[in-house]
Amino acid sequence: MLEKFKRKVFYLGGFDPRGVRFYHQLYREQAARHGVLTGQAVDVSARRAGPAGASVSAAWTVANPQAGVETDYEYLRWEDLVGKVWIRNPLSLALRAARAYAGHVRHMDFGRMRRLRKGPVITILYPPVLAVLIPLLLALAPALLLALLIPFWAAALAGVALSALLSGRILAKLVVPWLLRFMTYHHALAADGPGPDLDARLDQFAARIAQELDGDWDEVQLVTHSAGTILGMRLMRRLLALRGGALPGHFTMLGLGQVVPVIGLRRDAAWYQDDLRALSDQHFRYVDISSPPDGAAYYNVNPFRLVADHHAARVEMLSPRFHLFYEPENYHGGWSNKYEAHFDYLRVGDRLSPMDLISLTAGRRTVDEAIAAFRMIP
Repeated sequence: MLEKFKRKVFYLGGFDPRGVRFYHQLYREQAARHGVLTGQAVDVSARRAGPAGASVSAAWTVANPQAGVETDYEYLRWEDLVGKVWIRNPLSLALRAARAYAGHVRHMDFGRMRRLRKGPVITILYPPVLAVLIPLLLALAPALLLALLIPFWAAALAGVALSALLSGRILAKLVVPWLLRFMTYHHALAADGPGPDLDARLDQFAARIAQELDGDWDEVQLVTHSAGTILGMRLMRRLLALRGGALPGHFTMLGLGQVVPVIGLRRDAAWYQDDLRALSDQHFRYVDISSPPDGAAYYNVNPFRLVADHHAARVEMLSPRFHLFYEPENYHGGWSNKYEAHFDYLRVGDRLSPMDLISLTAGRRTVDEAIAAFRMIP
């Protein structure tokens, strides 16, 4: 009989108001896919409030009896703070996004960003362009055609009405509103800092992780995804401070779809660059898993090298190589799938990868063993 392998996972997600219900269900669905591929039934329990209270985290148990693995999975909650700044009115979103992009133009080091990765620069810049061009073209084209048959004022009204009817759906399909919200929020975050509410929440997260590091765990993971990779660095600084700069060897921080340069390359975000500089002197394990086709992520961009020439952390930069694990018809490549590609880090493909989230959190391998197995795949 296998000796039980006990793992603690803390998950810090991105800028998403859907919150714990969505991500718990997604984990359950992907665990079922993992079970089909491996023959190992992975049981995911119902959600419960985390030890620090339901407003701080939610938790569930992941049991993989055949592999002898039990994982306590804790979802670190900040969707309530996202909900407070989630802009729902389209006009308000347009006005605030315009101000935010003006701030990004003033303060973002786009030259350095482009040298790091061109894809995310395009992803950042295309939403405001499309937000203007698509409604304009949808209004102008029918108005000009109808003007041949009816008075111009009537044709113009018809064009505006058609644009209002269709442009929202097209822009949503291209993920333009979400990206505008993302950039608007992160402009404010860079310029003004996290603020007392978010900083207090990060303090609570750090305290929770610190409490568990000396627990009866074979492995402890801090998994960050998307905008969670930005906050994860500030969280790590707090965690290291609580632990006197020393973390146990069985702790690993993972960054999935890392977007740290969105703040790290803002000239006015001195507070965040201070966090990165402080971390660059600390010893801990960091694994970055970012996909080159993911237009939002910074593949092979070491976040600590944004501010320092050297770092003490043990860093590994990997591509998840999604194309190897999906059938062509299911692979999220191309412009139409940029949003879905950014969530493939949380999914199980058509073939099992040692680096998918379920394998990392419910499988028998440690993170380092999973990386070794992944590197053996031709």
